[in-house]
Amino acid sequence: MRFLIKLLLLAVLSLTTAVAGFWWWAGQPLELRGSPVDFHIASGSSLRAAITQMREAGVAVQPLLLLLLARTQGADTGIKAGSYSVEQGITAQQLLDKLVHGKVTQGDITLIEGWTFRQWRARMAAHPDLRSDSRGLSEAEIIRRLGRDYPSLEGWQFPDTYLFDKQSSDLDLMARAVRAMEQRLAEAWAGRADGLPYRSPYEALIMASIIEKETGREADRELVAAVFVNRLRLGMPLQTDPTVIYGLGETFDGNLRKRHLQTDMPHNTYTRRGLPPTPIAMPGLASIQAALHPAATSALYFVARGDGSSHFSNTLDEHNRAVNRYLRGGK
Repeated sequence: MRFLIKLLLLAVLSLTTAVAGFWWWAGQPLELRGSPVDFHIASGSSLRAAITQMREAGVAVQPLLLLLLARTQGADTGIKAGSYSVEQGITAQQLLDKLVHGKVTQGDITLIEGWTFRQWRARMAAHPDLRSDSRGLSEAEIIRRLGRDYPSLEGWQFPDTYLFDKQSSDLDLMARAVRAMEQRLAEAWAGRADGLPYRSPYEALIMASIIEKETGREADRELVAAVFVNRLRLGMPLQTDPTVIYGLGETFDGNLRKRHLQTDMPHNTYTRRGLPPTPIAMPGLASIQAALHPAATSALYFVARGDGSSHFSNTLDEHNRAVNRYLRGGK
C-alpha cells in the first residue's frame, strides 16, 4: 500500500513538474535565426502547417509543444493568415497570441496619378514585399488572369496607396486597383453632367487620362477638360502632345519633334480626330470628375504660361497671341 502511495505521489510530482516545465517553456524567448524574422502564413493553413512555415523562416519553435499550448487554450483552429514579423525576445505564448489575433505586418505601395501601366508594373516588380506573379506575363495574359476583357489595362488602375500582407501576389494588388477604378468610374459616370460627347464610361476614362497629363495646376483642371470636350463636340482634333508621347512609348527620348506630330499612329491626336483608342495614364479622381463636369466655357485653346498655369483662348487669333507672349517672349 505504501508503495502504491509513493508511486502515486511520484506520478503527481512528475506531472506537476512537467506542467510547470511546460508553462515555463511557454514564457521563455524563442530562438530566432535573426531579428526580426518575417514569415507568411498562407490562407487556409492549419496550425501544424503554420509551424512548418515559421520554422522554415527561422523561428525555432517546438511543434508538439506549441500545438499543445494552442489546444489548452482552444486556439489550435483559430490562427489568422497573413504576414508577420517577430523580434528577439518573443515567447511561445506571445507568438500564439499574435497568430490568433492576426497581428500581421503590412507592406504599402503608392500608385501615382499620371503613371502608365508600364511604370506601375516596374514599381511593383521592384517592391521587396510583393510576390511578382506577373513576371514574364504579357498584358493580355494579365488581363485574362484578372478576369477582364479590356483591350488594355492602361487607365484601369486607381491611383492610391495600397496596404497588403507582405509577400502578397502583385496580381492580387492589380485586381484591387482595377476594382477601385471600376467603382470610382461607375459612381462618377452616374453623376455626370448632361450633354457630354462620350458614348461610354471608357471614353470618359480616356479623356480623364489626357486631362491628368495636361493639367499643371489644380485650378485649371475643369478648364482643360472643357477645351478638349469642346473640341470633341466640334469634331476638331484634340492635338495634345501627351497622346503622341504615349504612342511613341519607349522610343521617346524626351524631345518631342515636329516629325513625331506628323507621323500617323493610333494615339496621334494631331493626325486623327476624336479620342485615342486607350487611356494614356492612370487618372486620379479629380481628373475623372473634370472629364464628367467640365467648366462652362467656349475655350478651344490653351497654352502654358510657364508658372504651372495656362492661358485659355476662345479663338485661334487670341491663342496665337498668347503663344507669342508666353512661348516666344513677345508682348
